[in-house]
Amino acid sequence: MVGFSTRYKQRLQMCTPGNIVLFYQKFALLLLTVILLSSCGVANQQRAPQQSATDSGQRSSILGALEEAHREWQGTPYILGGSGINGVDCSSFTQIIFRDYLGKTLPRNTRAQLQEGNSVRRNQIQPGDLIFFRTGRDLLHVGIAMENGRFLHASVSSGVMISRLDQNYWASRYLATRRLF
Repeated sequence: MVGFSTRYKQRLQMCTPGNIVLFYQKFALLLLTVILLSSCGVANQQRAPQQSATDSGQRSSILGALEEAHREWQGTPYILGGSGINGVDCSSFTQIIFRDYLGKTLPRNTRAQLQEGNSVRRNQIQPGDLIFFRTGRDLLHVGIAMENGRFLHASVSSGVMISRLDQNYWASRYLATRRLF
């Protein structure tokens, strides 16, 4: 190796079979890491629309169940403490609808129902959400969101019916929304 520069000799010494294998192992590991990280991003991008479609399908199914419940319960009178088709109060009504039509268990009283699920902003209400109102100093009322600002509930004055959130009475008494799905 006479006549070769020191720098070139150092490079030749680094090109042993063991170093070449080590280089390719490191390169393969780096390449594998890049592939895995980039595929994670692609997988998330592909799953997002499927998740939205599932949510959309679930909301549609919930809405259908609520419309069926409305047809079957419409006009049932409000009776404080009532829990059947002959008379029902608001929290018993939501408990029955969630159990029989939506497959979810709810506590019996409005205050306990207010603790269920996750809080939802008023502008993000979806079918199946529980909507709460303060109707008096210590009185609460609950209904179930449908669509387009409508909700299903057992009204003290008219029994089971659909009302609108934007009606002055309800809009001024709105308290909270909770999501269980």
